[in-house]
Amino acid sequence: MRKSAATRAAAKDTPASGKAAPAKRTAAKKATAAQKTAASPAAKRTTARKTAGGAALVKKARPPRKVTVAPEAATAPVKQVSAERTVAPKPWKNESHTALVRRARRIDRELATVYPYAHPELDFENPFQLLVATVLSAQTTDLRVNQTTPALFAAYPTPEDLAAANPEEVEEILRPTGFFRAKTKSVMGLSKALVEEFGGEVPGRLEDLVKLPGVGRKTAFVVLGNAFGRPGITVDTHFQRLVRRWRWTDETDPDKIEAAVGALFPKSDWTMLSHHVIFHGRRICHARKPACGACPIAPLCPAYGEGETDPEKARKLLKYEKGGFPGQRLKPPQAYLDAGGRPAPPLGAG
Repeated sequence: MRKSAATRAAAKDTPASGKAAPAKRTAAKKATAAQKTAASPAAKRTTARKTAGGAALVKKARPPRKVTVAPEAATAPVKQVSAERTVAPKPWKNESHTALVRRARRIDRELATVYPYAHPELDFENPFQLLVATVLSAQTTDLRVNQTTPALFAAYPTPEDLAAANPEEVEEILRPTGFFRAKTKSVMGLSKALVEEFGGEVPGRLEDLVKLPGVGRKTAFVVLGNAFGRPGITVDTHFQRLVRRWRWTDETDPDKIEAAVGALFPKSDWTMLSHHVIFHGRRICHARKPACGACPIAPLCPAYGEGETDPEKARKLLKYEKGGFPGQRLKPPQAYLDAGGRPAPPLGAG
């Protein structure tokens, strides 16, 4: 019996549908298996390793990008630090030169009120005695010189007397000052030069004084300022230490310090400025342990805090009349005595 066209068409569709159904089931099974495989612990570990590996690759790739940018920002501060090290002195609180001049002069005014009796701390009665005493003060204290010169000047009161002295006798007198052989040679040599070149008189000019044996600019300015009334800056160890602490200059050579500080003050102030600074260095602003807590110019000092800042402890560090002790001169000026200062004892006294 022949099938109708509709039956044959349906028969054709039936096998096709039967083949398609197994294919769909196969695809579904594969998808289910893939899901189970992905969900398995082994698959998770593999995925984690791949993910970590990918992250590691990303992290490793980052440094090259930083290297191309970071060095510019990193090297800029280094260059600035290097540049700052070459600039000296470093301004205090961004201080201009005009501000430095004002601060320096204010410090001098303050010290003048603290030490109205400031004076050269070597005993002398004439330019010759001051010249000799200043030469002897190298590498020792003014007090030791003041205790030694009375015997020297009693035996040899003039340049002629000292030039003709027995060196061994002079050495014995000068022994307490230290380096007595070299100092004997210097004072006898300058005495001879005074006799032969200046008629036994101490010259009043810088260029003449520095030609004498054992006499440098510091010694010359002490003599000129205190025996002849001619302005000069005395750059001794105290002066050098304090002007650098105050950042008036960063120079270490005495001649350069003299020039730098001299430019901050009128020439007429130079001699008394020297006395004020040296007095302060000996009494309060010591080398090893400054008495910062008892310092009258602490607000003006960039180095405040280097020493003792406690007021009570600082007062115990004060020396000479500020600490209630004798000064360095056996015969100090009357103004010093009126201010409460006490003369130093002679050599050999208890």
